[in-house]
Amino acid sequence: MKNSSNRLIFPTFVCMEGSADKIFEVLKRYWGFTEFRPVQERIIRSAMAGRDTLALMPTGGGKSLTYQVPGLAQPGLCIVVTPLIALMKDQVDRLRARRIPAVAIHSGLSPRQIDIALDNCVYGDVKFLYVAPERLATEAFRLRVERMKVSLLAVDEAHCISQWGYDFRPSYLRIAELREKLPGVPVLALTASATKLVAEDIMRHLRFAEPHILRSSFARPNLSYSVRRTDDKNGQLLRLVQNVPGSGIVYVRTREGTEQIADMLRRQGVTAAAYHGGMGHAERSLRQEEWVAGRTRVMVATNAFGMGIDKPDVRFVAHYAMCDSLESYYQEAGRAGRDGVRSYALLLTSPDDGGRIIKRFEQEFPPLEKIKDIYEKVCSYLQIGIGDGAEASFLFNIHDFCAREHLYSGTVQSALKLLQQNGYMTLTDAQENPARIMFCVSRDDLYRIRVQRDELDHFIRTLLRLYNGVFTEFRQIDEGEIATWSGYTVERVKELLKRLWQLRVIRYVPSNRSPILFMNEERLPRADLYISPDTYKRRQELMRERFEHMLDYAANETRCRSAVLEAYFGEGDPAPCGVCDICLARRRAAKQKSADAAGNAAESLLVHKDVAEKFLPMAAEGLAPADPRELADGFPGGVQRTGEVIRQLLDEGLLATCKDGKIRLK
Repeated sequence: MKNSSNRLIFPTFVCMEGSADKIFEVLKRYWGFTEFRPVQERIIRSAMAGRDTLALMPTGGGKSLTYQVPGLAQPGLCIVVTPLIALMKDQVDRLRARRIPAVAIHSGLSPRQIDIALDNCVYGDVKFLYVAPERLATEAFRLRVERMKVSLLAVDEAHCISQWGYDFRPSYLRIAELREKLPGVPVLALTASATKLVAEDIMRHLRFAEPHILRSSFARPNLSYSVRRTDDKNGQLLRLVQNVPGSGIVYVRTREGTEQIADMLRRQGVTAAAYHGGMGHAERSLRQEEWVAGRTRVMVATNAFGMGIDKPDVRFVAHYAMCDSLESYYQEAGRAGRDGVRSYALLLTSPDDGGRIIKRFEQEFPPLEKIKDIYEKVCSYLQIGIGDGAEASFLFNIHDFCAREHLYSGTVQSALKLLQQNGYMTLTDAQENPARIMFCVSRDDLYRIRVQRDELDHFIRTLLRLYNGVFTEFRQIDEGEIATWSGYTVERVKELLKRLWQLRVIRYVPSNRSPILFMNEERLPRADLYISPDTYKRRQELMRERFEHMLDYAANETRCRSAVLEAYFGEGDPAPCGVCDICLARRRAAKQKSADAAGNAAESLLVHKDVAEKFLPMAAEGLAPADPRELADGFPGGVQRTGEVIRQLLDEGLLATCKDGKIRLK
């Protein structure tokens, strides 16, 4: 809701002040739960006690509650730093649905929208402010944060602050400066992937008063991990889909692959749909809704699918190809079985997968001069001149850029990551971007156009009535809202917007799904662009390590898969899960061994019986002791087996040996 000054007005929010025991009241009131997971409560109580805390929790482990509950149980505002804009939007929408006032600040907003959101944090009743790390250094944020009453600073994806982590982002280092402006405010740092070295680096950069780590188990006892090495991936996938009832996800690396595999499943009678970033928003939303509702059984998707999806009854997740890292694999596979019911995670590999990963690794590390070339091409693509662009945001369609410049997308993404780690630009995750317009004619010229083109007059007046400031900056618009007020259909609204754009009356950017590229500083001449060789080498080494861990996981044939994953994420001595393919194979082998032993024992008993029956009449008649070789004649198993039984009978005290080597009954 808005007032006349465009400030957001939230419903009056009553803070649950008091002791930390209020956390159960908050949990029940807003989420309907009566109990926390054990580590959740420990983290929450640590934060409410004012202690700096590093929480290591797996994806899907309920980490958002660890800062949302104390944020609601205490007076003041909770600031959440996160680089994931899609997740940021999802969290804000969910909080608002529970009538909890929350706002987000990120590169996809206009300066006016950012000002309104920040003002509401200072003067309004906002409880949660989600902010992208690159916004921390802006003047608008720095001027207002000191006037905010902050109770907690939560840092999501905290491994991004460590230079020893693969996803290091210089913008995260600004959090230490933020702490100086918020004296006495505790920090809750959250991550799902941190080695001991990275964890120590996180606490140092965030200036923890003392080291303090709380860790949740990464074990998923209901999730059965398996790897299948095969040349027939389609056949293996079909067996999984046919043998495991319920819904599932199949992850594929390419957009074309999603369509092909979805089509293959449909031909086999399985309701399946493809999902990838190249689809329109409406189509993706529809397919997601169909899958969540159960009308589509299997979603075949790229890694663009899964963020913010709340479907606990996914029974299987299959990976058609290896991920780049165990972190990604664990996160995606972990979307199965969140309701605690037995579920399956299958990784399909073929003999040439290792070679493909090595080739991809080589492609994604271009020479330093190539990175400079890509920097210049990106700036030209976005029409950023030398000396311009500082702190500006741009829609950046990486697939269109790569097609136009004839570049491999992995090479471009790697170059952008290195440019980010050197502080030049930041590429956000893909997000939904509403349509935007800005008038590019004067008010006088616009009046003449309205007179000359009567058919456009009503539509132009509607735009002017709905949106202020469209002569000075781009404004986000809602085609549906325009349709309601103008009386036109949405399709007609889009046609008229395109018509005004063709007449050069407006600049029109249709709604789309695209990442945002944020320029951390102005465009530099090529000669002034410096890529640290150390940064390049470190990232190369870290990526090689991630690839090797993934390859080792796939090649493993002896160690419990769950234990491998738990150890990778820092758990000390994980126990075998008992349900992965390795554990099940070990159980089958033990069962077979036991059965073989039982069979051997039965055979031994048979010979034992024959030997005993042979000796009984000998003993009754008082015959001389027998030669062992003679006893073997005619017995099942021959000399070797009979010898074994005789040794057993000797051990059991039923037979005795004579000085001449013969045996007799005792």
